[in-house]
Amino acid sequence: MGRLVVVGAQTDACIRSTLHGAFVRGYDVTLVSDAHTTEDLTAYGAPPPEQVIAHTNLTWQWQSAPGRRAATVASKQVSFAADFPSAEGDVS
Repeated sequence: MGRLVVVGAQTDACIRSTLHGAFVRGYDVTLVSDAHTTEDLTAYGAPPPEQVIAHTNLTWQWQSAPGRRAATVASKQVSFAADFPSAEGDVS
């Protein structure tokens, strides 16, 4: 279908929703590991932002579905060329 490269704010809400929404709709999805962030919600019992970001980066690299690819790459690895990086070995 196509490929989506995801960056932005609110890792634990907008970013995760976008990742999963695109994936179930048939897109290959790359999360840029050093280009998403979230606010500190530790006062409400959430983990610190760096842990939320690290957990999202870790789990996204292992997503799979028939005919789709997920990857987590650093911003310096982002390419808009036709070839999509494999999920193995491209993680930062």
